[in-house]
Amino acid sequence: MSFVIGISGGSGSGKTSFIRDLKKSFSQEVLCVISQDDYYRPLHEQFKDANGIENFDLPQSIDLEEFVQDIKKLKSNKEVRRKEYTFNNFDAEPGYLVFKPASVLIVEGLFIYQDPNISELLDLTILIQAKDSDKIIRRIIRDQKERNYPIDDVLYRYKHHVMPSYEKYIEPFIDSVDIIVNNNHNYDKALDVVKAFISAKAKNQ
Repeated sequence: MSFVIGISGGSGSGKTSFIRDLKKSFSQEVLCVISQDDYYRPLHEQFKDANGIENFDLPQSIDLEEFVQDIKKLKSNKEVRRKEYTFNNFDAEPGYLVFKPASVLIVEGLFIYQDPNISELLDLTILIQAKDSDKIIRRIIRDQKERNYPIDDVLYRYKHHVMPSYEKYIEPFIDSVDIIVNNNHNYDKALDVVKAFISAKAKNQ
């Protein structure tokens, strides 16, 4: 059975980059990553705020039940196959994602600590932290480049959706996670520590 590591953090904290750099060091047999970003509900099912703007920063924006089911499948040594979510970028052609069981499973997302059905599956919890000014800059760059969102939309969502979600669903768990990674400048030292931990766990699986 896989050892399960949860990694969360506010939007723009750098958790995606941190996980990407982790994956570079390990084979598929050692490390598998499953993200809540691949479990967003269709656009027509998303909750709209008072101004009619879809809010993707709420737990109900994600199919958490299916996410939990797939985590359990991977823990039980079963492969998971899922259609890619393209974040409403209509120029992007969705493919299929294949998640294979591994010695260590990383579960990533905004709501993994808030949802008890997910948190009870986690053996180690990590939170990536960064200054608000750094997070919003990263968010602007990502949403414009990767998701084709206009700047006014990005700033509106950050103020009215992203920050309130962080304060409600992530910040309350800062004192209870096992490891906090400070990413105001870089996360190199923390990355080395987590790599060493994963290597040790994989040898003992």
